[in-house]
Amino acid sequence: MSTVFVIQGEELIEMFESGYLSEAELQDLLEKYPKLIPGDQINTTEPRRWLLVRREAGVPDQGGAPDRWSVDHLFLDQDAVPTLVEVKRSENTEIRRRIVGQMLDYAANAVAYWPVERIQTDFEERCSSLNVDPDLELAQLIGDSDPDDFWKRVKTNLQAGRIRLLFVADQIPDELRRIVEFLNEQMDPAEVLAVQVRRFKSESVQTLVPQVFGATAHAQGKKDGGGRSRRVWDEESIFDELQKRLPKDGKAMAVARRFIDWAKVRLPRMAFGRGAINGAISGVLDYEGHNHYPVWLFTDGTFQLQFHEMSKHPPFTSEALRRELLTKCNKIPGVKLKGDSIDRYPSIKLEVLAKGDAMDRFMEVMEWYVAQIKGTPTHE
Repeated sequence: MSTVFVIQGEELIEMFESGYLSEAELQDLLEKYPKLIPGDQINTTEPRRWLLVRREAGVPDQGGAPDRWSVDHLFLDQDAVPTLVEVKRSENTEIRRRIVGQMLDYAANAVAYWPVERIQTDFEERCSSLNVDPDLELAQLIGDSDPDDFWKRVKTNLQAGRIRLLFVADQIPDELRRIVEFLNEQMDPAEVLAVQVRRFKSESVQTLVPQVFGATAHAQGKKDGGGRSRRVWDEESIFDELQKRLPKDGKAMAVARRFIDWAKVRLPRMAFGRGAINGAISGVLDYEGHNHYPVWLFTDGTFQLQFHEMSKHPPFTSEALRRELLTKCNKIPGVKLKGDSIDRYPSIKLEVLAKGDAMDRFMEVMEWYVAQIKGTPTHE
């Protein structure tokens, strides 16, 4: 029997591995704590975050027909990728082979017969049953991004077969692990992974240890964390894409170019995203052992402010300082970021900053941000 030790004060607590009494017990934990699906192990550069649509999500086998199956959980990640979760205990013999066939049935029919309107309705009904505002729940995942755009992306991902299949158990048998690794390498753009959630208990404490299997180096070389083909972006391709998407009057494009020209001087190391659909570029200030990047410019025509990442590095580990930054942003004409943005990734459209002196004010805020990092005074 496996053992782990936890130190509490001066006491060494011995914890022994303990299985789950039922599959429902593990399902309950995933419903309550979606972070047990370790998003940082699925994508180390852009950890996956989860929105539970519903538990026991019905799947029909033809259009307009009643549900034939149900998948244990349906989640969406921040890239609107539907994630189907099937839970089994390792002692259940179905986990060896039958569960794989079941999951492939669910996936094939979900892609064919799940309208996005149903997924949205399922999510709203779950929120209603918990007396939770669905708009606030969704905002925790996507920040200030457009909810309508998010649901459109869910539809696009389904139509493209861009989904994620997760087998979850207390122990992942070697046989299932090999099958998952094979499927993950062969299936594109779908992603297939297994998540092992081991539990260790003492009389008063329990510890859960999740681990992802199936993300082989070869498979990751073909896909990113959203189950999509990678794209290598650079400055030229970023601006080519912006040119296609932004208004033809050129004002929003001028905002993007002005920011990048400033960043090359004040945040001199350029970093690029790897999204299949949306590219991103950010300037990085390497200072006293920390990597600071306040803003990502996305090809969807938005600046995404990195408040959550700022919170990890001084001096913006200070909530008061992040709130001061938020206040300065909200003084820019047309910018209205929510109070909880100081721990999130709120967005500002380039078109908003293209009006009046808004971009001048935004650049003043960016200069203030750099000054706080370097400990240099600025003149308001």
